[in-house]
Amino acid sequence: MNNIKKSILASIETKIMIVSDEIFLAELEKIGSQIITALKLDKKVLAAGNGGSAADAQHFVAELAGQFIHKRKGLSAMALTANSSIITAIGNDFGYEQVFSRQIEGFGRQGDIFVGISTSGNSQNLIQAMQSAKNIGITTVGLLGKGGGLMKDLCDLKLIVPSDNTQHIQEAHIMIIHELCALIDNAFKNYF
Repeated sequence: MNNIKKSILASIETKIMIVSDEIFLAELEKIGSQIITALKLDKKVLAAGNGGSAADAQHFVAELAGQFIHKRKGLSAMALTANSSIITAIGNDFGYEQVFSRQIEGFGRQGDIFVGISTSGNSQNLIQAMQSAKNIGITTVGLLGKGGGLMKDLCDLKLIVPSDNTQHIQEAHIMIIHELCALIDNAFKNYF
């Protein structure tokens, strides 16, 4: 029982550090504003991650393309983790490091937003995706942890969860995603 309580309290402490950090909260709001602006200009949100972060990317775009709270028209969002045929073809033909960068080259356009989600910030396929996005003129956003890793320097905007614990970073990432969805949803609540 004590280990469970310690783990939950550590997760809560991570979120308390986030909510107490005005710079972090301002960056979160800035990311939401950039996504809203891009969507209003008929641009799209592309998102990717590995493992649990892949699920977070899919969750994020599902809330945008479907709905979060308000009934509204679907927003242009796509998870680069969802098409197993694309992922396995690129992985087989070019290597797993290129599974997201090749998709960004194909689907991405200047003015889009790419959200890379990584607990370590060191995933090679996300690093290459960030580089491809920057080459096209896509705004790069990182949801990171563990100090941000190599990705932090490739992000135009970033939120680095103040933790080295993968579990707590992922828990904070989904909270951040929900806060972004709330900001975006509110901006489009009368969008039909």
